Amino acid sequence: MTIPPGPAPVAQRGPRHPLDPEPTRSTKARAVFALGLIGALTGLFVGGVVPSTIALQLARQARREAYASGGFLTGGDRLRRGERLAWTGLVLAAVAVVVAVVIGVVRLADAPFGHDYPPNVD
Repeated sequence: MTIPPGPAPVAQRGPRHPLDPEPTRSTKARAVFALGLIGALTGLFVGGVVPSTIALQLARQARREAYASGGFLTGGDRLRRGERLAWTGLVLAAVAVVVAVVIGVVRLADAPFGHDYPPNVD
């Protein structure tokens, strides 16, 4: 018995039940991606913390709903990208805060301590 060249035949699983829903893209996955993108873009301005945390919370809900749907909710790639962007936004915000604190400490260290009297005062 030889196998003919070409693509392998796709196994038919039988007819679908008419009440089965069609696989659809999760709207929460789209929202997670959008919020993660906003968080990453505004992360250096520390404004990215709010959209990033909302994106991470929505991502948890979207994963739970996708698991419960049994494969009828799609959009896992957007969900993963949105989570990465949200974490990037949080890291950028943390870096911005650390840099601001370091700059503040350095400027405080350079400031004169006490009163600055003129040179002719003892």
